[in-house]
Formats: sequence, structure tokens, C-alpha cells
Amino acid sequence: MTKVLVTGAAGYIGVHVVDALSSMGAEVVAVHRGRRPFDRQVRQIVCDFAELDPDRLAEGGAPDVILHLAWKNGFNHNAASHIDDLPDHARFVRHAMEAGTRRFVGLGTMHEVGYWEGMIDETTPNAPRSMYGVAKNALREVARLEVEKAGGVFQWLRAYYILGDDERNQSLFTKILGWEAEGKATFPFNSGLNKYDFIDVRDLARQIALVSLQTKVAGVIDCCSGVPMALRDRVEAFIADNGLAIRPEYGAFPDRPYDSPAVWGSIAKINRILADAPGAGA
Repeated sequence: MTKVLVTGAAGYIGVHVVDALSSMGAEVVAVHRGRRPFDRQVRQIVCDFAELDPDRLAEGGAPDVILHLAWKNGFNHNAASHIDDLPDHARFVRHAMEAGTRRFVGLGTMHEVGYWEGMIDETTPNAPRSMYGVAKNALREVARLEVEKAGGVFQWLRAYYILGDDERNQSLFTKILGWEAEGKATFPFNSGLNKYDFIDVRDLARQIALVSLQTKVAGVIDCCSGVPMALRDRVEAFIADNGLAIRPEYGAFPDRPYDSPAVWGSIAKINRILADAPGAGA
């Protein structure tokens, strides 16, 4: 049984990852800052990830895998916390290696790349244009160096646009639900013409769990659908699927300067992992 310590386990993505890992037979240690019910029985450590020094990480035997999901203000791309908290994240990776763990899986973002048109893969150059992207980009390289120095396996999961379980996140789709509940007839929006790679949070969680339980595929791995879809089409589908009356006012806001007309992830590496998953050929 693989022992996986998951930081940010009670977060929007984390709760689904914990459930996916548990369903796959992993021994999960869920680290989070406030107790909450999980769908499955797991060991819980209630603290900030930055409080986990090497001794505490090694209690009961070092985890086989550290899955680092913890991150504040992921939906606020220019929050000061991204840079302010970076030393805590870097120190945590070093402590994980000092505790004896030899596999580190970090959650990254397409915003590490910055402005890009077309498909992104592990060879795409990185030129982030937001504090969020800058911080994740820096942590990726710090983690890579720390893990390689320890002779471990480094895996970095690049996520794209996530939806599903929308009442628990802080995305545009959550806001649409809130505006509908307030009785608003419309909401201001940009052109909606840019195309992005959307994935349901439960599908993303399954991809993250499967990556964490294998070592054949390492390095930067895009966790995504690989299919570009216009934002307005995704919004219109969300409104229809949820039976909402609210309508977007297209063009009320300008598009963000660091968003490309079309960007999506490569599914080459994640498909290799999915193909090897139990039951994949059934």
C-alpha cells in the first residue's frame, strides 16, 4: 500500500483527490488547516503545511509520496501571498526530502507559461505574467532541484481551467451561481471568445491520484482534457445545464492581456498513465 501525504487536503481539489486516492487503495494522510468530513476514513493532521518539519513528516514512517496541493489565493492571480508564501513552500520540499520521502508531486498551473497560443507541453517556455504564475514557476524549479539532489522522483502536475463542485470553489462558475441566487438578470463579462482547456474537478482528481501512484511517467505532466473550448460556449453550457436564467453581457470587460486566444494542454503523458490504470482496458 502506497502512503501518500496530501497537503491542502480539505481544499476544492484536495477533497476529491483524497477520495480518489482512497478508492485506489492508497494509505492517505490528509493535511489541512480545519477539520472537515471526508467521504472516506483517512488519517488527518490538522495544521498548516509549513508546520510540518522533517521529524513530524517522518512520524510513523516517511510517506512514500508527498502530494503538495496547498496554496492560498489561487483564484486571485496577483495576491501578495503568492510571493510572500514562496519560502514556506520551498522549505517544505526540502523538509520532505530530509524526512526520507523520495517522491514529490506538486500542483502547478498553466499560468507558469504566461502568454501562449496553442498547445502547451513540458517543453513550452515559461514566461509568467502574474504573481501566481511567477510563484508556481519558481517553486517548480526549486522542487526539481531539491528532489534531484536527494535522488528522488519529481512530478509536477500542470492544471488548466477547472469546474465542477462549483459551490465550493471561487471560479467564475461559482460567481454565476451566486449572482443567479441574488436574482440578477445579467452579469458583466469579457468577449468570451478565448479558448481554454476545461476539466471537471473529479476527472482532474482522478488524474492527479493516478500520477501520484506511479513512477513510469515523471517530470512536468499536463492534467487536462486536451480540448480547447471557447469560454462563452462553456459559460452558455453551464447556464443551460444548471437551468439558470441569468445572461452574460459580452464585451463589458476587456480580456486580460496575459490570456491567449487559444491555449490547451498536451494529453500525451497523462494518456500513458490513464492507459496503465487498473481497468483501463476493460
